Amino acid sequence: MAIPTTRPGGPAERAQLPLEREPDALTIGRRIRHLRTVRGMTLEELGAAIGRAPSQVSLLENGRREPRFSQLQAVARALGASLDDVLSPEPPSRRDALEIELERAQRGPLFESLGLRPVRVGKSLPTDALETIVALRRELERLHTERAATPEEARRANVELRATMRAQDNYFPELEGAAAELLAGVGHTGGPLPQRVAADVAAHLGFTLHHVPDVPHSTRSVLDLRHRRVYLPSDRMRGRSNPTSALLQALAPYVLGHAEPQGYGEFLRQRVEANYLAAAILLPERAAVKALRAAKDARAISIEDLRDAFAVSYETAAHRFTNLATRHLGIGVHFMKVHDSGVIHKAYENDGVRFPADALGAVEGQHVCRSWTARTIFDAEDRLSPFSQYTDTPAGTYWCTSRVQDGADGLFSVSVGVPFAHVRWFLGRDTTRRLASRCPDEACCRRPPEQLAERWAGQAWPSARPHASMLAAMPAGAFPGVDQTEVFSFLERHAPPV
Repeated sequence: MAIPTTRPGGPAERAQLPLEREPDALTIGRRIRHLRTVRGMTLEELGAAIGRAPSQVSLLENGRREPRFSQLQAVARALGASLDDVLSPEPPSRRDALEIELERAQRGPLFESLGLRPVRVGKSLPTDALETIVALRRELERLHTERAATPEEARRANVELRATMRAQDNYFPELEGAAAELLAGVGHTGGPLPQRVAADVAAHLGFTLHHVPDVPHSTRSVLDLRHRRVYLPSDRMRGRSNPTSALLQALAPYVLGHAEPQGYGEFLRQRVEANYLAAAILLPERAAVKALRAAKDARAISIEDLRDAFAVSYETAAHRFTNLATRHLGIGVHFMKVHDSGVIHKAYENDGVRFPADALGAVEGQHVCRSWTARTIFDAEDRLSPFSQYTDTPAGTYWCTSRVQDGADGLFSVSVGVPFAHVRWFLGRDTTRRLASRCPDEACCRRPPEQLAERWAGQAWPSARPHASMLAAMPAGAFPGVDQTEVFSFLERHAPPV
């Protein structure tokens, strides 16, 4: 997975930029053919100049042979051109670009799977026919990709993203740099981020804010890049969402230079990057690390204290702790957001804890053990005081602290945990709650007790209520689940008069 790219020249200019494209054999071949034709040379003449047979030059021009560097130097000299002329990643003409695209497609697995005879791409193929074939190829690939965007594809994307996050300890310095640069641009030096300063961030980026009652129901916000406007739900529509966080998440795609996602994996990555950037602005790295290091020195790390110090939600504070804990405090950590039904909605770990996972390695959608803190907290009568528990698992003993929050889809627990070796740094380590989990052993909590099973086996027929996403493909479109017609109509309705 490519880690965040940013808008060149924008506020996050120092973050990683896209790598320059490398020319492939097809493009190099087309450039050689173009330069040869412009200079009026035949295949035989170029072959003689570089000491190769005309057939070998033809293979080179058709991209059928990977050229050696010494060979390219000889070709460039023979054509009176520079190596840059030969190695440019851009096709020499629009016609060449179409030919290259068709050649690549015909050599790819999708075309091969259709069992079609390849089209000979040469001068005899009219340009309009070439354009039609390429357009049909693009539409076929789009439909194939759309059909492939199944829940399985989504789970694979989640697995790949979590692996990337784990490899970097969920810490992305380029996003931290982008957040610091934005905060410096509006003069915010630390402490909770007032809504006024969040509005200053928008103005600093050249955007005006507009709170409207008719934001499309399939969206949380809409950016009008043409008129530099940010549309957010009006006060009566905000519900439980934090307006400051919503604004920062809305601006993040612009700051990071996101393009329309080409697949669910890219869409998911962009969502994670936007959330990360918003949290890094709400809890700036320098100030948050200073507070956490002081808490560690006092052996009093608390997600509640981090939440209160920066006036954010518990979930935002918990997420932010996972960004900073390993890199700055040397603490491995895991995070979970779990529905009261026991289903995992979000999860991250780099401390060796073993989450339940399916055959693909996906964690989201799995049921967490009934003995884990993320489940036992739902039985707690006191929802105001911090809740923590030790859990003995096959992977070791873990301490976890958790909170219950109300969401649009019901109650969720948000939990942060660490291995036993690190618990000495945390408030709540003196808890007496301790349970044992043998999951993934089904006898732990997934298999009913033998006596109960004997009494009811064959006598129950529950009506399952699966999520629709289990049965259907991912929603179509660049942004899954978003009604693009509704969004465009909304922008047209609110656009300022010309």
